[in-house]
Amino acid sequence: MKHIVVNHNEFDDTKFNTHKVSIAPMVDVTDKHFRYFCRLLTKRALLYTEMITCESIIHGDEEKILGFNDIEHPVALQLAASSPEQIRKAMEKLKYWDFDEINLNAGCPSDRVSGNLMGACLMAYPELVRDMLLTIKEYTDKPVTIKHRIGIDGKNILPDTFNRILLDSYEDMVNFINIVREAKPYRYTIHARIGILEGLSPKENREIPPLRYEEVYRLKKEYPELNIEINGGIKTIEEIKGHLEKVDAVMIGRVARDNPMLLRELDSIYDQENLHKITRKEIIEDYIPYTESCEKNGENAYYAIRHMDGLFSGKRGSKQWKQILNTPASHNIKASELLRIALKELPQDTLNEE
Repeated sequence: MKHIVVNHNEFDDTKFNTHKVSIAPMVDVTDKHFRYFCRLLTKRALLYTEMITCESIIHGDEEKILGFNDIEHPVALQLAASSPEQIRKAMEKLKYWDFDEINLNAGCPSDRVSGNLMGACLMAYPELVRDMLLTIKEYTDKPVTIKHRIGIDGKNILPDTFNRILLDSYEDMVNFINIVREAKPYRYTIHARIGILEGLSPKENREIPPLRYEEVYRLKKEYPELNIEINGGIKTIEEIKGHLEKVDAVMIGRVARDNPMLLRELDSIYDQENLHKITRKEIIEDYIPYTESCEKNGENAYYAIRHMDGLFSGKRGSKQWKQILNTPASHNIKASELLRIALKELPQDTLNEE
């Protein structure tokens, strides 16, 4: 592959909409139902699909895997891939889908994913990552981005003959980026922990390796031309605003599911004056027509409400809300009707709280 001359003004925020905050791709969470739910609370945050493998796109049911509602925009597709050839086949199908961004996953630490040369283990192969990003760019004029860790510990996962099994220093991250940037990804979303590829579950990899925010800040300071988004352990609007003083954007994760009312605050980052704090009652009322459409289309609408259980987190009525959502299907009560029951039975002060 020919050498690409790097433009040191590669972060051009006039070409695309610059997103200051996003909701992370999360397996078994950020499906189309959860994204619709999120969009009721925030109009501006960038949403992500779950991590989707190229193989599933190539061989699977496109509508089931890729389908989304227009209300979800802006929405990014996150790909898991192991070769440019794999990406090429997937992108042939993806060119008919109107995602706002294509993101390459180089950060998932799952040993199952890394064992298939996808996810965080790709940090050991920066030239491959560069080539895959370039391949994506052949098929789209939308932003092409990457999500990765600050480093990896690949012992017992990467080949024993591979001499870069441990990549855990700031210099290692810079070396990775200096090769990947030849493909000019629009944004680098960096989870500020190393990924331990064996011995820890994905959940443990979000909690046990220490957060190293300062290294992400340093990267932005030393490479101001790069569009840097920080991710990892960020749970409050105050923390988000604090990070935005050091980097270009912030990605939040599990807190979006555990305490979705936080999402109401995100649009204040863009426009404080015209912020409308939607109430829980309004959210539920707005979501009922969506669940009804799922029911009408023959979908299991219980999947549409399963990620709403954090809506009353820390508030009076939380236990009752979860009990209503988890009503057994054997009771033959439609999901949309469960939401109507909640509107009648939950504390009105909590439902109407701004």
